[in-house]
Amino acid sequence: MTTTRVRLTPQQAWDRLAEGNARFEQGTVLHPRQTPDRRRELTDGQHPHAVVFGCSDSRPAAEIVFDEGLGDMFVVRNAGQVVSPSMVGSIEFAVAILDVPILVVLGHEACGAVRAAIDSTRPDAPELPAKIWRLIAPIVPTVHRVARTGDTEPSAADADAVGVEHIQETVDELLQASTIVADAVADGRLGIVGAIYRLGEGTVVPHVVKGAVSIPGL
Repeated sequence: MTTTRVRLTPQQAWDRLAEGNARFEQGTVLHPRQTPDRRRELTDGQHPHAVVFGCSDSRPAAEIVFDEGLGDMFVVRNAGQVVSPSMVGSIEFAVAILDVPILVVLGHEACGAVRAAIDSTRPDAPELPAKIWRLIAPIVPTVHRVARTGDTEPSAADADAVGVEHIQETVDELLQASTIVADAVADGRLGIVGAIYRLGEGTVVPHVVKGAVSIPGL
């Protein structure tokens, strides 16, 4: 069974995600598009309306916190949502080939990668395994910037502030790293929302917006 695709605008795509997150927060989830018919429909291809670049942490699972279904979201994840060539390539695939209208860069409270980056600045910090260090190393300069702003030692930097700053810098880095993403934003075909997921509340809180998306207060 095939269906005609209706491409959402960036604003419509974000509004749909925000409505789904509100349902999740309130405990009124619909669990949409998870039926056997939906599975069969997707054998003909995928047409997700969003790409989410998020953390690998087990708690902010994008399809769940936005109350979406099979085939709705193209999800790219690594620890700390750190930009890398493979992450950029995956996002470019979603933008250029799947023509998604919205990119959400999704961090979360109590991020282990952020915590590890902060703790690594302690004079007595133990040496991390090399591959873990390479993963979190891009967050360490953010720790130092937040510490300078708060006039504190890097090891005492506020983790929430580092998380928000990291989200903002990740959005900027993606725009710099990918002409495909930057051009799609400039052309009005793609909106970007950088947000933090609050673990206890279940709320996705936007902090940065790029492109044809309007969110009150931003």
